[in-house]
Amino acid sequence: MSGIGVMAMPADFRYRDVFLKGKPQHDRFDLFRIRHPSMDVGRRAKIFSPFDALKGFNEAIASKDVLYRERVELSDEDQSELDRRLCILKGLTYNGHMARENRVKITVVFYVPCLDEHNEAFGIHGRYRKITGICWNVDEIYDSILVDKTRISFDDILRIENADGVFKMDWSTECPED
Repeated sequence: MSGIGVMAMPADFRYRDVFLKGKPQHDRFDLFRIRHPSMDVGRRAKIFSPFDALKGFNEAIASKDVLYRERVELSDEDQSELDRRLCILKGLTYNGHMARENRVKITVVFYVPCLDEHNEAFGIHGRYRKITGICWNVDEIYDSILVDKTRISFDDILRIENADGVFKMDWSTECPED
């Protein structure tokens, strides 16, 4: 026998006659085929799907693609506008009843520091996230705001926006200065 990748069969090969018969061919309604139907192609493909031997490795590689940046410092004008908006939100969400009644939907852009200790930006840089939801509470004791189930520190907020025009209205009451 000659050919690429073909080994010569030893003369004393135990299963020579079975090998020479080749792959069995079954008719469509053969008893064997009825008892042992062909496997579905989708299920068969699942058997040969790739195995992730290093759990979390792909996520670790993908985390290196995240771009981090420095925290933006607000100007005095931007900070006073942010304080005005927080004051309006405090008035609209003074207690749980008012918060449920008003259901002010806002969009907050805030800073999240890098928490990946294996990244070179850990503790130095972060990135800005945007969340849209109902403002439930403005807490001056802890200097934070609660949007849906996310508590955000005042120091991390870059801007607060509202599509309903809540911040454009003329509010007659002024916030007390601390």
